[in-house]
Amino acid sequence: MADLKLLYDAILNGDAKVAHDLTEQAIKDGADPIKLVDEFMIPAMNEVGRRFETNEYFVPELLISARAMKSALDLVRPLLVARGAKPLGTVAVGTVKGDLHDIGKNLVAAMLEGGGFEVIDLGVNVPPEKFIAAVNEKGAQIVAMSALLTTTMPAMKTTIDALKQAGVRQKVKVLIGGAPITQKYADEIGADGYSENAVGAVSAAKQSLGVTK
Repeated sequence: MADLKLLYDAILNGDAKVAHDLTEQAIKDGADPIKLVDEFMIPAMNEVGRRFETNEYFVPELLISARAMKSALDLVRPLLVARGAKPLGTVAVGTVKGDLHDIGKNLVAAMLEGGGFEVIDLGVNVPPEKFIAAVNEKGAQIVAMSALLTTTMPAMKTTIDALKQAGVRQKVKVLIGGAPITQKYADEIGADGYSENAVGAVSAAKQSLGVTK
């Protein structure tokens, strides 16, 4: 049986190959996929988040840890689905229309996955219609929008207005973030939550759905 503490360490240290290989071996050995996620993967990403908040880790470390988490999670996810395990919630993530930056968005998506959410990654330059479709067709409970440019910030309000016009605004929580975004702006446009970084996005998503796990 693989030493699963090493899986925790591999994610914490951003070693994607070791994380993948250990998870693969653990599955072959009959390890419980829910235990892999709840006792090793999520705690590792929680520690990554703690280190980021205390300036022990920075964005590069976050990215490689998130990549290691994803390499392990990709193996486990089909098993969780087959067993009917439910994610904490479903989040549609995208960079708003007119904005092609994806590093922040990718990091948020990875951290949300690591935190136990199902993520629908809509990519970059996402028009309001795609966010609406994610709610109507894929059951997204949260719409998470990112913008890196001040010139694309208004697209966030446009998207919220479009969600209202489509009659789905009450179905979802809207979270926003990105370099130029502030809590004040979130309040002004009627967003439900804001985070200044990817680590905070997980807490904001949990808070918006009332998840205490």
